[in-house]
Amino acid sequence: MLAQERNNDINTEKRFTVRGSVIESDTNNPIPHVNIEVSGGAYTTTDNFGEFRIEAKKGDELTIRHKDFETVYYIIKSSERIKVEVQPNELEEYESKLFKSRATTQVFKSLIDSAEVYLKNNAKKSIQFIADALKDSKSVKENSEAYEVLGDVYMHWKQYDLAVSNYRISIQNRATNTVKIKLAKAYQLNKNYQESLATYNDIDKTELSNWQLVVLYEGVGDVNQTTKTFDAAIDAYNAGLKVAKKHLITPKITDLNSKIAQVYVAKGESQKAKGYFNESLKLAKTQNKKRGVEEKIKVADFQNNLSDYSSEIELRKEALEAISEIESDSAFDNESALTPQKQNYKIGNAYALQKDFGQAITYLEKSIEEADDKEDLIVQKDATRKLSEVLRDAGEFDKALVAYQKYVDLVDKVYSKKEQEISQAARFSKDIVSKQNRILSLESDRALSESKYQLNIQQARTQKLIIYSLIGGVLLLLITAFLMFKYIKQQRLANNLLALKTLRSQMNPHFIFNALNSVNSFIASNDERTANKYLSDFSLLMRAVLENSEEDFIPLEKEIELLELYTKLEHFRFKDKFDYNITVDKNINVSDFVIPPMLLQPYIENAVWHGLRYKKTKGHLNIAITQNKADEIKITITDDGIGRKKSKALKTENQQKQNSKGMGNIKKRVSILNAMYKDKVDVSIDDFQKEEDTGTKVVVTLKKD
Repeated sequence: MLAQERNNDINTEKRFTVRGSVIESDTNNPIPHVNIEVSGGAYTTTDNFGEFRIEAKKGDELTIRHKDFETVYYIIKSSERIKVEVQPNELEEYESKLFKSRATTQVFKSLIDSAEVYLKNNAKKSIQFIADALKDSKSVKENSEAYEVLGDVYMHWKQYDLAVSNYRISIQNRATNTVKIKLAKAYQLNKNYQESLATYNDIDKTELSNWQLVVLYEGVGDVNQTTKTFDAAIDAYNAGLKVAKKHLITPKITDLNSKIAQVYVAKGESQKAKGYFNESLKLAKTQNKKRGVEEKIKVADFQNNLSDYSSEIELRKEALEAISEIESDSAFDNESALTPQKQNYKIGNAYALQKDFGQAITYLEKSIEEADDKEDLIVQKDATRKLSEVLRDAGEFDKALVAYQKYVDLVDKVYSKKEQEISQAARFSKDIVSKQNRILSLESDRALSESKYQLNIQQARTQKLIIYSLIGGVLLLLITAFLMFKYIKQQRLANNLLALKTLRSQMNPHFIFNALNSVNSFIASNDERTANKYLSDFSLLMRAVLENSEEDFIPLEKEIELLELYTKLEHFRFKDKFDYNITVDKNINVSDFVIPPMLLQPYIENAVWHGLRYKKTKGHLNIAITQNKADEIKITITDDGIGRKKSKALKTENQQKQNSKGMGNIKKRVSILNAMYKDKVDVSIDDFQKEEDTGTKVVVTLKKD
C-alpha cells in the first residue's frame, strides 16, 4: 500500500523539459552522440551541436555517458539549463564538470528562459523578451531557439497561424525533430491537415526518442481522427500504444487507449469503444486524481451516447466528489470540463431523460446556483432552459414559465458578454500581430546590417547577400501582409456572425412576448383549456425556434413546419379576423433549398397584427411557395388587410418605432447574409390590390446553394 501511494505521488509531479549541452572546456567544441538518460525511462543523445533535450521531473537522476569521459550523475532540481564541460587532465583523459549557466555570461539564454517563464501568463512580456534575445543572438542556432519559443507562445495563446510561421522560421535556421513535431501539431490546430501529415511523415523516426515517437504517432492519429479517416487514426494510435507499452510510458498508454475508444465511438462500434474506455479508466485511476476525473467524464459522455443513464449518473457523481477534493489545489476556469456546474447540469439532464423529474430539478438548480457563483453564463443559460423544460414536463407550468423568462434574460447577457469577448480578442490579436511585425522587421534589419558589414570585406559576396536580404525582406512583408489579411478576414467574419446572433436575439423575444400576451388574454377570459392548448403548441414552436437559433440557414422543410405552426397559433387567436392558406408547389424539392431561420415569420406577423386585425370584414392570408427557375424559388405572402398606409395612420408613435425597428432588423440580416453568401436572398414589398383595403404583398426570392 505504501509503495502504491508513493507511486501515485510520483505520477502527480509535473514533467518538464530539461535542456543542456556537452562541450570541451578548452576549445568549446560540441561533443555529439553523448548518451543522455533519466531514471524515469526517457532517453536521448546530443546532436551535432552538442545539445540535448529530455523530459524529466524533479528528483529524477540524470545520467550522461560517453566512451571518452567518466559517466556523470546529477539529480534534477528544476527545468534548469544544464551544461557539461569536459576537461582534459595530465593523462589526456577527460573528467566532467556539471553546472548551471549564469545570466551574467549568457545573456541570450537568460532572456529565453525569462520568455518561457512568462509564456503562459503574459504573452506581450514573453514576446518582448524574445525580441531582446534576437538582438543578442550571435548564431543561427540561437535564432532557431528564439523562434521556437516564439512559436510556443503563439501555440499557448491559440494564434496557430503565427505559430506555424515562427516554427518554420526556426526550422529554416536549424532543423530539429522537436520543432518539426511542434510544427506538425500547429498545422493540425490551424486546420492545415495535409501539411500536418506531410510534416509528420517527413520526420526520420529512427532519430526520435521513445517519448517523441509516441507523440508523433499520437499526432498522426489526431489528424486522421479530425479528418474522419478512422482506420488510419486507429493504426497510428496502436503504433504509439505499442511503443508506450514497451517502454512503460504510462501517461501515454492511458491517453492512447482513451483516444482509440473515441475513434470507435465515432465509427459507431460501441462494444470496442467500451473495452478501450474500461482500460483507460483503470489506468487513469493509477495516475493523479485530475487525470482520473478527466477520464471518468469522457466515459460518462460515452455512456450518455449509449443511453445508459444510470451508469452515466454514477460516474458523474464520483467525478463530482473528486472535483471537490482537487478544487482546493487546482483552479479550473469555466472552459474546463472539470467544473461542478457542468457535471451537475449533465446529471440533471440524465435524470430528465430517465423521467425522474424530482432529481433532475434538484441537480439543475444546483448547477444554476454554482454557475451563478462562478459567473459561468453559458452553463447557467443551458441549465435554466433545461429546468424550464423539466418543470413543463412535470406539469409545473407556472414555474416553467418563470424559468423560461429567466432563460430569455440570460440569452441577452450571454450575447452581450460574447460581444465584449470578441472585442477583447480583437485587441489582443492586434497587439500580438503588431509585436510579430516588429520582430520580423528586426530580422529584416539585421539581414540588411550584415549585408553592409560584408560590403567592407568582399564586394562580390556582399552584392549577393544584399539581393538575398531584399528577397527575404519581400517574403517577410508578404507573410506579414498575408497574416494581416487573414486576421482582417477572420475579424470581419466574426463581426458578421456576432451581428447575426444579435439581430436574432432581438427578434426572438418580440414574438415570444406577443404569444405570452395571447396566453394571458385566454387566462384573463377564464378560458383555461384554450390557454393550455395554445401554450402546448407555443412550446413546440419555441423548441424548434431555439434549436435553429444558432444557424445561419436551415432546411426549407423545417422553415415551412415553423411557418405552419406559427400561422396556426395566430389564427387560433384571431379566428374571426382571417382565414389562411399555405400552398407548396408539388414540383419543388424542398430538401434542395435552405433559408435563414425566422425570416418569414415577421412578415406574417405584420400581415396579421397590422393588416388583417383591423379589417372590418373577415380577411384572408395566403402563403405560396413556387418555383420558376431550377435554382430559384419564390415565397409570396399576401393579405387583403387594410394596407401599410392605413396601418401606419392607426399606429401610435411608439408602435411605429417598434415596427420600423423590427423590419430594419430583417433588412440588416438579409444584407449581412447576402454579403457572406453572395446574394442568396432577395425581398420585395408592395401593395397587393387597388381596392379600399389595399393589403400587402411580400415576395421572398431564394437561390439554391
